[in-house]
Amino acid sequence: MHKYLFKVFSILLIFTSINLNAQLLQSDVPWNEDESGYYTIKNNNIILVSATGEADQIILSALKTKNLNIESFVFSNSKNKVLLFTNSVKVWRYRTRGDYFVYDFEKNNIQQIGKEMPISSLMFAKFSPDENYVAYVSKENSENSNRNSTTRANIFLESLDDSSVKKLTSSEGTEKLINGTFDWVYEEEFSCRDGFLFNEDGTKIAYWQVDANQVKDFFMINNTDSIYSSTIPVEYPKVGEPVTPVKIGVIDLPSGKTTWMKVGNSEEEFYLPRMTWIPGTNNLMIQRLNRKQNHSKIFVSDSETGISKLLMEDKDDAWVDVRASWPYQAKAGWKFINDGKEFLYISEKDGWSHLYSFNIKKQKEYLVTKGDYDVVKPLAYDSETKEVYFIASPDNPTERYLYKTSVNGKGKAIKVTPNILKGSHNYQISTKANFAFHSFSNYYTYPMQAIVSLPEHQFVNDNQNMLDKYDSKLKKNNPLEFFEITTKDDVTMEGWIVKPKNLDPNKKYPVLFYFYSEPAGQTAQNRFGAGYNRLYDGNLSDDGYVYVTFDGRGTPSPKGREWRKAIYRNIGKINVRDMAMGAKAVFEKYNFIDTSRVAVHGWSGGGSATLNCMFQYPDIFHTGIAVAAVANQLTYDNIYQERYMGDPKESYQDYVDGSPITHAKNLKGNLLYIHGTGDDNVHYQNAEMLANELIKHKKIFYMLPYPNRSHSIREDDALPHVKLMFTDFLRKYCPPGGK
Repeated sequence: MHKYLFKVFSILLIFTSINLNAQLLQSDVPWNEDESGYYTIKNNNIILVSATGEADQIILSALKTKNLNIESFVFSNSKNKVLLFTNSVKVWRYRTRGDYFVYDFEKNNIQQIGKEMPISSLMFAKFSPDENYVAYVSKENSENSNRNSTTRANIFLESLDDSSVKKLTSSEGTEKLINGTFDWVYEEEFSCRDGFLFNEDGTKIAYWQVDANQVKDFFMINNTDSIYSSTIPVEYPKVGEPVTPVKIGVIDLPSGKTTWMKVGNSEEEFYLPRMTWIPGTNNLMIQRLNRKQNHSKIFVSDSETGISKLLMEDKDDAWVDVRASWPYQAKAGWKFINDGKEFLYISEKDGWSHLYSFNIKKQKEYLVTKGDYDVVKPLAYDSETKEVYFIASPDNPTERYLYKTSVNGKGKAIKVTPNILKGSHNYQISTKANFAFHSFSNYYTYPMQAIVSLPEHQFVNDNQNMLDKYDSKLKKNNPLEFFEITTKDDVTMEGWIVKPKNLDPNKKYPVLFYFYSEPAGQTAQNRFGAGYNRLYDGNLSDDGYVYVTFDGRGTPSPKGREWRKAIYRNIGKINVRDMAMGAKAVFEKYNFIDTSRVAVHGWSGGGSATLNCMFQYPDIFHTGIAVAAVANQLTYDNIYQERYMGDPKESYQDYVDGSPITHAKNLKGNLLYIHGTGDDNVHYQNAEMLANELIKHKKIFYMLPYPNRSHSIREDDALPHVKLMFTDFLRKYCPPGGK
């Protein structure tokens, strides 16, 4: 048992609430050096939550920061300075641009960084290792162009001594050169946002440079803020369009010279999604991915010469998944161990998503996790015990648990999460793997949070002991049930069903299916919120609806590579067939379903699935509500769509066959299509293309645009109206109640 006890502060235990939208993606929870406490924000104060049971200690008071609205923070290595982030604005999905201040504890003063730059224009500020400088990205012309845009971004180095600023990169002569951050598609599909980092001694900065000059602009139109329309350009490479040229440079700070890393044949189209410094060296490790995204190469690059040597490769007949990176290390898809001599990474080469260890000197890899199960998410490495922690669920794909195993690959995976707590678990593990912030819920248990010690998984605060609070009896009062069905295609799928309240077995009830069905999401998970529909104004069960979801082939369910990658070149085909055949299996399993009242809905990829269900299987699905759908796969971005559908030169017909617009002529039922005109992700052009096709075939349908709203349609409190329209349409065309 660890000697320290922790006082839990709930705001930090809601994992997705603090820094996911903040720009400083440091370690998920900033612990002090001996892990006797952790830092957080309370009432604009930075506080240290003590391990001794004493009162919270104010590290930096709001009075000293002039009551700045601190959104996130990061300490310098010595803890003598802290970098404060405030006044954030969105760039695409995240609030990554804002203002920065540095508070110096020794001098007891605060100073703004980049005060000569436009307001809220700084991104990804970070201390130099010697703490004398702050480097950041800024867009000098941000006041004159689209706020969301990242064009003409440059890296600057500012002295904390005299506030002098040195421009380290150049975008002169071009309007679309991006240094130190990324364009829309890299952010969306590779989770690349922060695009530069210091080496260990602070003499060099490695960074990405994105040349968006070769990327065509897609123009969104604002028709409502003026009597004259205005256009909003987005650098957006669509399917089949040239890959955005990206390269990695290293700035030698004393000389100001930039050396470009040579990572293979520059004539080929490729991506550079991951890069980081190798500990204890001035070498970089860089991942290069071919355009098809089925061949990954890892290079070691000499920062002085740019010469790169191939270290290892990973291939797949479908795609190599580079998104499974370690927590808050989006720049690296691997975890260095043993002082940088080895690294851990994920591969599906044996048919399962497993952890491997690679010895750089020996150039030899070792399988760490063994068995017929998937590593869902790697979490942490304990350097003392030589164990690695990860999320997995070998026995139930709808759940998530913490496991550990020896990094030498000789031991079995050991379940760390208590067996009694059935459901979904998440952990934020401390730097030394002594403690973890633990979150748990299932479909009948409201989310609980606690701090646990590792490896014992003991709750360090008795009043937060989940084992004492957990009540399995609540299961009886919840109308949701998990099920397993097998279709006539011999495809077995997991799902859940919410039955009508006071169900009369002699009556038939309408059913609403909720689908996503693409590689980016799994809907049938045993967690709090399962069975709840946020778009329905009321309670589906109380109103006499059956509510159902299940996950078909291609969804990221931990059921092995073959399951997930069956969707390659098959989006809009096998996943939709699984939805249709799954619906039939549900009808057979539950004889109280009225097969004449069948509705389906989904958002984004789920919207596409909804359209395809309505168009390809009109005799099964009679009412559909699709939101922000990709109606034509050729309109979506090249990284996502080509990853899963292949090179359009080779698989053009697959794109056509899988697109809802191809099958729109088959519409028989009632369709409501919803889309935001300001959607920078799935462009509103999909709605107009689909409308044109439905008009061509004289189909009756309903279409609802939301002016200037993005993919989530959250702006200006629009969601309540979406909810109103969703509910009205469903009740009208798929009436509730038993008959």
